[in-house]
Amino acid sequence: MPGLMIQGTGSNVGKSLVVAGLCRALRLRGLSVAPFKPQNMSNNAAVTADGGEIGRAQALQARAAGLAPHSDMNPVLLKPESETGSQVIVQGRRIGTFKARDYWRRKAGLMDAVMDSYRRLEAAHDLVVIEGAGSAAEVNLRAHDIANMGFAEATGVPVILLGDIDRGGVIAQIVGTKAVIEPADAARIHGFIINRFRGDLDLFSEGHDLIETRTGWPGMGILPAFDRAHLLPAEDAQDIRSRSTGEGITVAWLVLSRVANFDDLDPLAAEPGVRLLPVHPGQPIPANADLVIVPGTKSTRGDLAFLRAQGWDIDLLAHHRRGGRILGICGGYQMLGLGIADPWGIEGPPGRVEGLGLLQVETVMEGDKTLRQVRAAHEASASAMTGYEIHMGRTDGPDCRRPFARVDGRAEGAISADGLVQGTYLHGLFCGDGFRRAWLGAMGAGSDLNHGAQVEQVLDELAGLIETHLDLDRMLALAFGREKRPPSAG
Repeated sequence: MPGLMIQGTGSNVGKSLVVAGLCRALRLRGLSVAPFKPQNMSNNAAVTADGGEIGRAQALQARAAGLAPHSDMNPVLLKPESETGSQVIVQGRRIGTFKARDYWRRKAGLMDAVMDSYRRLEAAHDLVVIEGAGSAAEVNLRAHDIANMGFAEATGVPVILLGDIDRGGVIAQIVGTKAVIEPADAARIHGFIINRFRGDLDLFSEGHDLIETRTGWPGMGILPAFDRAHLLPAEDAQDIRSRSTGEGITVAWLVLSRVANFDDLDPLAAEPGVRLLPVHPGQPIPANADLVIVPGTKSTRGDLAFLRAQGWDIDLLAHHRRGGRILGICGGYQMLGLGIADPWGIEGPPGRVEGLGLLQVETVMEGDKTLRQVRAAHEASASAMTGYEIHMGRTDGPDCRRPFARVDGRAEGAISADGLVQGTYLHGLFCGDGFRRAWLGAMGAGSDLNHGAQVEQVLDELAGLIETHLDLDRMLALAFGREKRPPSAG
């Protein structure tokens, strides 16, 4: 069955966005298409309908394809917990935390799971659009590779190479890839795409021809920079940096060292009445912030120490004394409590650390990982909420008697006695327009944004860009074989 793989000349060249655009464009052509990424490394995860977790980028790609996210779409997910170790998720389930060297030894054995997931998607859809990871030219990692050329070799899918002209040196990116990879891998690449082009295309014609001559690969199109990409869920926390153009209330959020599920902030970033400010390491929390959000993290105890090292604990206490609001989400919620106990060493050496003391709750890291999609009701406004939980640990204490929300009648989260500090395990809470309007309204900010409709509109615009500027017919001919035609629409 057909597949098409988009590999990149490096990280952050736009693979995820291009795959999302391809999924939407091909869906609009009437094809049943599914996204797939064999291996991803990200702390920005989504909970799937089958109770697993995958990279958030694959969840957006699934949405572009008109599908519910499924654990088969990203069978291996690495969630960094330290500089040298990551939690490893296989087909949606955590199998443990491994140092990089230990994972390297295990990686070859994960190809079976990768192929198992891919074959299921392949059998259920007309076409699978596959996203590579990092760079196609990481020849030092070629042995036992499951993410790029190793996967292409195992399946025989054709590869299109994506280069980013916006960062400069795109000719060297693409020609250099051809120069360093093995001839057999070079033969798997059937064309290239130039991404994020700005300016006069005629000025690049000579460079484009040079790439074709030096590599023997045909150009499949030049994609202009898509400036409205910032309205789609961010894959990298740094992508939210430029989303501080709103006017109205000021919401500051802490860029923790292992920040996770930061796409919780995307709907706020899109609000005209919100000025969303990331607070980077070494910066103080702005004194004029109306709300400070302590987001999720992949390493709660580690990022609590990181938070204190920036002096943000002192800033949070001062913000609270001034009457400012604080919201902790997931790991951020755990940090706001009195303490975090980890008797089994789930996040490092066993022990307990003091929390920030802004909520009268205690957290114990124990039990299985909670992974579930939820429907809830916001306690204060009775607004309906949808979201998901993805966490280790259990939190309880007196402030839980003032819940943030109710999930199936069960109290969830906690609110301080003065009402200024709130915590919840619910991710994705701001995606619901009704709750977001009520939440912002309580702080004096109006909202008429339909966030879901905006995301759909931007995906359609991205698909239009793909349809206009890429040679989709040629790419489909590659995917379906030169002697075959794609199935008729409908």
